[in-house]
Amino acid sequence: MKCKAHITDLVQQPTACLVVGIYHNNEFPPSTTTLDKLTDGCVQKAVEKSGIEWAIGSSLLIYDSPLNNIERILLLGLGKDEELNPRNFQKLVRRMSRCLRNLQVTQALTCLSEIPIQNKSLHWNLTQQVLISSADGYQYSRTKSNDKNTRPKLEELDISLPTRADITACKAVIRESNAIAEGVEYTRELGDLPGNICTPAYLSRQARHLQQSLPIKVHILEHADLKKAGMGALLAVARGSRKKPRLIIMEYQGAPSTEQPIVLVGKGLTFDAGGISLKPGAKMDEMKYDMCGAASVLGTMQAIAKLAIPIHCIGIIPTSENLPDGNAYKPGDVITSLSGKTIEVLNTDAEGRLILCDALTYSRQFNPAVVIDIATLTGACVVALGGHASGLFSTDEELAQQLLVAGEQVHDRAWRMPLWDDYQEQLKSNFADLANVGGREGGAITAARFLSSFTEKLRWAHLDIAGTAWLSGSKKGATGRPVALLCRYLINQSRMDQTDKKSD
Repeated sequence: MKCKAHITDLVQQPTACLVVGIYHNNEFPPSTTTLDKLTDGCVQKAVEKSGIEWAIGSSLLIYDSPLNNIERILLLGLGKDEELNPRNFQKLVRRMSRCLRNLQVTQALTCLSEIPIQNKSLHWNLTQQVLISSADGYQYSRTKSNDKNTRPKLEELDISLPTRADITACKAVIRESNAIAEGVEYTRELGDLPGNICTPAYLSRQARHLQQSLPIKVHILEHADLKKAGMGALLAVARGSRKKPRLIIMEYQGAPSTEQPIVLVGKGLTFDAGGISLKPGAKMDEMKYDMCGAASVLGTMQAIAKLAIPIHCIGIIPTSENLPDGNAYKPGDVITSLSGKTIEVLNTDAEGRLILCDALTYSRQFNPAVVIDIATLTGACVVALGGHASGLFSTDEELAQQLLVAGEQVHDRAWRMPLWDDYQEQLKSNFADLANVGGREGGAITAARFLSSFTEKLRWAHLDIAGTAWLSGSKKGATGRPVALLCRYLINQSRMDQTDKKSD
C-alpha cells in the first residue's frame, strides 16, 4: 500500500471513501464542517438520525454521497478532545483501516491529520496513519493454494494535510514511512514463512535479491569459510542440521567508506527445536520465528537503501537451524568461539547467543561506530515485558537513549533493562571461560551479559525481541518489529551526521 499527502479540495479530489472525524456531542473538526456545508447539511442530518455519541472508534457510513467525486463518507468518532492521546489515536486509525477493509475499497482519502493528539506532532500523526494502515492491510498468502479470504486490498491512502502544514516536510515523512512500512511487511512475510522454505540458504538468496535491486553489496560465508575463520560457536549450533549454516554480510554505503559503519546483527535461527535440550511440543511450530532478528535486518536494509539515507550501514546475519541429531552439540560440551573464548554448553536451547557471539566478534573488523544486535533471544524477556516493549540492553548511555527516542517516535517501543556486572557471576564455569546460561533468575539479563562478553570496547546495544517479533493465538503472525525503530534510529543518525558536517 502507498500513502500520499495532499492539501485537498474536497470538491475536486475523487475518492472511493472519504474519512472524516466527529467529536463527542456532535462537534465537527474543520474538514467535517467544510464537508457538511458542501453537502447542504447531509452530514449533520445523518449524525442526528444516528443517535451515536461518537466515542472513540464509533463509526457511521454514508453510502450515497451528494458529491460526485466522493462515493462514500466514513464518519469516525473522536471522543472528547481530552481523550485523544496517542493510544486512542492508534485505536482510531485501526478502526478506520478495518472499516476500509470491510468496504473492500482500493483507495481512500483521510482527513485525520487535522486531529491534534496529546503531546504528539503532525509528523507522528502521519507516521502512525501510514504504518498502521499498511500493517492492517498485510495478508499472508504465500503458502495458500486457494485463499478464499483474500479480498481486495487498500492500495492507496491519500492523506489530506491541514492547510497550514509544511507540505515538503510532510511529504518527506510520508515517503520515509512508506519505505519503513514496506520493510516491515517484507520482514513479516519472511517471519511467517515455514521453516522448510525459509532456510539459511533461502535467507542468503533474499540478501542476493536485495543486491540485485538496491545499492547493497552482499558477501556470504559458506560452511567451509566458517570453519576456516574459526567460528566454532555458530558451527556447533548447526551440527544437528543437514542444512549448512551461513554468515550473511550486507553493506549499504550511503556515506563515504571512510565513515565508520553502524552494524546491525540479526539472529537467524530458521528453526529452533532446542537441539538435544529439546523444547516442549506445544507451540514448537512458532520456533520458525526464531529468525525474526535476521528478517528485521533484511527489512531495515531494504528500507534505508530505498530511501537513499546518507549513512554507512552493515547488516550481519548468522543463520542456521538448531535440531537434535547424533552429531548435534550436547550439554557439557566446551566450544571455542571466534573470539578465542571458550564456552561451556549447559543448555543447547540457549543457542541464539552462541551464533550471535561469533557474529559480534566478526563485526569488529569493520571498525564500527555502533553495533546493535537484534534477537528473539529469551523467554525471560517475554515474562518481564510481555508483548508491548522490546528489551533494550546497553552499557552506552547515549546509544540507549537514542534507541529509546527512536522507538517512541514510531511507537515501536523498547524498555531499558539493567546490565550490571553483578549478573556476570551467574555465567561462571569451572570448565570454560564462561557458561552459555546463568540459571533461571534474570534470564534475559544474563543472556545480554553473555553477549557483552564479546563486545568489549564497542558501542553496543542488544534488542531482545522475543516478546514483540510475533503474535500467538488467533492473530498468529510476525509483527515486523523492530524495523520501524531501527529505521528511525538510522534516519536520525544520518541527520545528526549531516548537521555535524555542516557545522565543521
